[in-house]
Amino acid sequence: MIDRVNDERAQNRRALALALGITAAVLVAEVAGGILTGSLALLADAGHMGSDAGALALSLGALWLASRPATASRTYGFQRAEVLAALINSLALGVIAAFVFWEAGRRLSDPPDVETGPMLAVAAVGLAANLAAAFLLFGQSRRSINVRSAFLHVMGDVLASVGVIIAGLIMLASGNFLADPIVSVVIGVLILLSSLRIAWESTQVLLEATPRGLRVAEVQSAILKVPGVHDLHDLHVWTVTSGFVSLSAHVETDQSRNQHDILVELRVLLSRRFGIEHATLQLETAALHEELESCCGVDTKEGIGRHAVHHT
Repeated sequence: MIDRVNDERAQNRRALALALGITAAVLVAEVAGGILTGSLALLADAGHMGSDAGALALSLGALWLASRPATASRTYGFQRAEVLAALINSLALGVIAAFVFWEAGRRLSDPPDVETGPMLAVAAVGLAANLAAAFLLFGQSRRSINVRSAFLHVMGDVLASVGVIIAGLIMLASGNFLADPIVSVVIGVLILLSSLRIAWESTQVLLEATPRGLRVAEVQSAILKVPGVHDLHDLHVWTVTSGFVSLSAHVETDQSRNQHDILVELRVLLSRRFGIEHATLQLETAALHEELESCCGVDTKEGIGRHAVHHT
């Protein structure tokens, strides 16, 4: 499993590095274009591009940190550095959205003139670059919350560039410069929605919530159906980082089968059916569990409660 995670991280690094190069180049062009043309929509897009560059750089750094080996003081290593990077990215998006709203509100009362021709040219270049970066990140975004946060940054830029182009066309056709701050508000809303989505996903991981798409009830039921399993308690399922799901549980056996065979069947079941390859299972008899409860303070209410089963 560790080799698979490391291979995925190497692919993520390549995609992020290429996307960062594209984003940084277009950022310079959009900042210059926004200043020269006086377009807030273009500057808003440039601001989002700036956050993208920071997000991509942060994601790259987090991937490097997450690949560092575990230590005695950090037994999981820095696996969650990617999740923290995603959370920081979401907060940065929120700050950018707030700035865009403030500046748009100021300009709605007195919209300045905008050089629409150069604005459209820069926006078109930005759109092409954002599409290229999004294409690079799309495949990896489905497997990593860190890359997904960067991908959503870039997709926000794609929509923002489209908005800038629409605003430019409206101003070119009608001469109504209110289109610039209005489109900026729309871009700000898109930025804010991306921020909230990534913040929610990353905090769920940090709070050790059950991984999205995994039903604990199904895991329970599957374990209890394994011959030789009599009871199940203290079941926990959580995500360490993207693609790394962990499970721990106490499994009571009825001594009708060899515990070695039960353990092997359980591990195969969890890996093949649920994709859980990092499982810690404590096999015990009912008598052993009662002894542990009395002498070691084991609390069966700590995780998912007791679920007895009787095989016929």
